[in-house]
Amino acid sequence: MRTFLKENRILLFFVAIGLLAAIVALGGRMQTEAKNKNYDVVLDYQEIENMAAQSDENLDWWFAQFQEMGINKVGVLEESLNTIMEYTQMPVSANVMYQITKDASWKNEYPQSFIAEMEARGYDDYDVLVESNSKDSFLFITKAFEMRWDKKRYLIQETENGGYIWIDGTAKDALYSEKYKNMDSARKGFSEQDEVVSSRIMYLSLGLLPERLQRLEEEGLEVIPRTASYKGWNDTRYAKAVLEGYQKLKKVPTYMIVAGEAAIGSDDGTDLLTNYIKDTGVAISLIENTTQLQNILQAGLDEVVWKSGYQAVRVFSVWDYIQNRYQYYGYEGAKEIENTLFRAITERNIRVIYYKPIREFKDYHVYVTDIDEYKTMFENLNTRLQRHGIEIGQASVMDVYSVRRLLKVLIGFGCAAAAILLLGSFLPIKRKLSLALFTLGAIGVLGAYVVMPTLAQLLSSFAAAVVFPCLAVVYLIRKGKGYADLQNETVRIDKIIGLSALSLAIGVLISLAGGMMTAAPLSEINFMMEIDIFRGVKAAQLLPLAFFIVAYLAYFGFGKKKTVVGRLEFHDIKDMMTTNIQVWMVALGVLMAGVGAYYIIRTGHDTAVQPSTLEMLFRNELEDLLLARPRNKEFLFAFPAVMMLIYSCFRKFKLWTVLFGVCSVIGMTSVVNTFMHIRTPLYLGFARTAYSLCFGVIIGIVGIALFEVFYRLYKKAEAKFS
Repeated sequence: MRTFLKENRILLFFVAIGLLAAIVALGGRMQTEAKNKNYDVVLDYQEIENMAAQSDENLDWWFAQFQEMGINKVGVLEESLNTIMEYTQMPVSANVMYQITKDASWKNEYPQSFIAEMEARGYDDYDVLVESNSKDSFLFITKAFEMRWDKKRYLIQETENGGYIWIDGTAKDALYSEKYKNMDSARKGFSEQDEVVSSRIMYLSLGLLPERLQRLEEEGLEVIPRTASYKGWNDTRYAKAVLEGYQKLKKVPTYMIVAGEAAIGSDDGTDLLTNYIKDTGVAISLIENTTQLQNILQAGLDEVVWKSGYQAVRVFSVWDYIQNRYQYYGYEGAKEIENTLFRAITERNIRVIYYKPIREFKDYHVYVTDIDEYKTMFENLNTRLQRHGIEIGQASVMDVYSVRRLLKVLIGFGCAAAAILLLGSFLPIKRKLSLALFTLGAIGVLGAYVVMPTLAQLLSSFAAAVVFPCLAVVYLIRKGKGYADLQNETVRIDKIIGLSALSLAIGVLISLAGGMMTAAPLSEINFMMEIDIFRGVKAAQLLPLAFFIVAYLAYFGFGKKKTVVGRLEFHDIKDMMTTNIQVWMVALGVLMAGVGAYYIIRTGHDTAVQPSTLEMLFRNELEDLLLARPRNKEFLFAFPAVMMLIYSCFRKFKLWTVLFGVCSVIGMTSVVNTFMHIRTPLYLGFARTAYSLCFGVIIGIVGIALFEVFYRLYKKAEAKFS
């Protein structure tokens, strides 16, 4: 060890400097996260209204109940042709021309002057025709169109009782049914066809109904208007009309939760909306994807967030599949919905819950109308959040935080030095060459941060995520080889346990250093808000697994020809490649490949492989009991495997050394992986790793004890029958 420290003192110095820079950067991030401790709830008006209709109480009663829980904001989607037809009593109908013209006599239903003007302008299948049979509804719709869009895009014909509106649509606006086949008499496909069934025009925002707005404000509820904006219908004129409508509210909305596919006015740029946010202090909302990865892509929204100085909050929408988790996993009530909200708030920087009421798990159309279920859920949620210092109230907007470039460069130097140490762990690199390589690496780091700083930031984090778990693997393999070479086979089991636990702790600390140096360069507001994400997660998990083969061959070799321990020799690779393949080797390889594939597939929330019910119940129980849930794969599997690796080396179990070695790599990469999710507050990552280490040691001790029992029984049997 002294020789290693002496020969590599310069490289180790730069690793230490890089780690110190990471600690400084992470300290600033933790201070920023500590201020971000308020969350809010916004009720979905339409869903609450639907629930009230299924209950014995009216809508006002339900809103009053939620207000008692501290929830006083209601998200109201601006009216559209579609919502007017579906959810109001207004005598309005609208349809696409493709459907209307199927009736040969359709022209007879409309004023001839109106038809003549439509023909002069040139109508087609993609246009929309609206009919209103009341003055009020006709006035509401026509006023919205006159304020929002150019007159060339529509035609208005007023009548005694209302009127007609023709809207010029395009193929891009059309909504189609899926293709279906026409069949002949022999049930053979004759042709494929798809139909225009609707249009985005039907979903264009027309404004808030004044009577609904007045009613909610009189009840003391704050209205959070939701505007649906679509490309091609979303210019400056439209944006001005929308924002003018917001100004008529008694209170400036606290949040702007954009609906549709784009930020308001983004067809002509984002300056108008950005200035509105700066002037009013409204927090623009970033809605998390259903996969819990990044935010919904809405054109222009990220640009608005950036230009406004990150005056933004992350929003978790209670998607329909979440609504239906009532009595899920065998719970009596809405416990799993509560768990989902808890994880979103504590682990993913979500600060606004866009809440939709609970629906039955077995009947998706039936709402749970027992108010006690809602009170219990929010009461339990707020109690659990208090342990994390989080309270319900106006959502806190995270302060803008960025890492100084000097710190990033120093972290890059540390990663470069660690990479040279890693190369020296299995290749014959002399001191002068290692220093020359480090110098080149340091120059590369400096150049990258000057020429392409964003890419340099990502590469530095990726390097740390790969190099440090590999260093931890080298440390474990090297220690294991030293113990395997001991001539004394009667080492006491308590000493083996102690050395195994110590090796695990040191391996975790090496990986933890890598986790910190991975997280530090990315600890900036754009990553904490998940506008940008670290995309090298799976590669950073696979590469150390592949490196295990290199490390094992360098220290243990293959067969009995190993001459220089700690060096990857040509004959190590040759012997491995030319060995006679036996059936058990194939079976073992297939098994390990399957485990590895499952391990990678299970990473993230965007795969078809999901945790079992039993595993989820176990996870939930840990979340209730502990500050942070330790990772199952760490403390149940990978960390005990590290201790079993050291034990196997002491007992000279060659096959078990390989198997437990591979499993150990998963533990070392998992520690770093914890810190790759920048949206997760740092204190949770440290707590999670500490819990995993403690529990992993306990389970490792149990595993060693069981193996030792079987080992001694085997030795007795061997002595008896030999």
